[in-house]
Amino acid sequence: MLIESSAPTRVDLAGGTIDIWPLYLFHPGAATVNFATSLRAHCQIKTRDDGRIVLESRDRKIAFETDLAAIEDLIREERLELISKLVHFFKPTTGFHLTANSEAPAGAGMGGSSALAIACIGALNRLVGNRYDERKFITIAANIETTVIRVPAGFQDYYPAQYGAASCLHFRPGGIEREALGVVEAKFENRIAICYTGEPRLSGTNNWEIFKRHIDGDPELFELFDGIRDSALRMRAALLADDWSEVGETMRAGYPNRKRLAPGVTTPQMERLVEKALANGAEGAKVCGAGGGGCIAFLCAEGRKADVERALNGEEGAEVLDWKFSHEGLIVTES
Repeated sequence: MLIESSAPTRVDLAGGTIDIWPLYLFHPGAATVNFATSLRAHCQIKTRDDGRIVLESRDRKIAFETDLAAIEDLIREERLELISKLVHFFKPTTGFHLTANSEAPAGAGMGGSSALAIACIGALNRLVGNRYDERKFITIAANIETTVIRVPAGFQDYYPAQYGAASCLHFRPGGIEREALGVVEAKFENRIAICYTGEPRLSGTNNWEIFKRHIDGDPELFELFDGIRDSALRMRAALLADDWSEVGETMRAGYPNRKRLAPGVTTPQMERLVEKALANGAEGAKVCGAGGGGCIAFLCAEGRKADVERALNGEEGAEVLDWKFSHEGLIVTES
């Protein structure tokens, strides 16, 4: 049996960090806005008849073997820890070779690990006979990824991975609700440039410092989180109205506030890239994910995306990503 699955990474346009439980509960109306990209995480599973388990990451160039009799040991396995813990959770009863890879750069801030988790869950669930309803996938992914990064995981990254397209996520006491946003995909592709800074980042580092300050009741942070919520709701309204002038205004207003969340949200390299982009036709910038490296999304003036990308490609270490808007979320096939 051959099972193949993939899930898209995302760009978060507004509302990041407020998606961590229970922080959103303190900010009524909390929301995030994001969209899925064609840069996907992939998982392939080939069954074996010898009882062996092979786990392999092409990106990290790591592979190791074990067997079904030792599957309980995977809960403590540090190599390919996310995949190992997912395999331990599903406990397949047949041997297999799992290969994972991602089209987004490592540490890009585009929810790559969350997309990989959803892709692996989709494939492993098919391997064990569709044990879980797809509605459970996001909860499984968030809980297991939390045990890997060892700090609370935000929820927004799993939704574009599972459902694709553009969405506003509403975080309420009764649960998280995904609102699909009807948008013109060509405008995203024509106006948004995504640049990898060349500096990978670890989302847990910035998010944990912010989490602790919030739980301690830091009044400045509470004010910033209210601003993050308001920015996301403003971005939602702008996209629904197809008002890209307002999209730009929202990004410009949000950028300095996000920098205030924690030291290291931006780096000197990131600041140089933002300055260069703004001088060559960009109208706004959004640090992807928790920042501290990774990717930056730039809103370009109409007809200026090529100018922005050319300027960014001229910066040492920077890489402009080739991407498309993705309507499709998780895809699982079996042959």
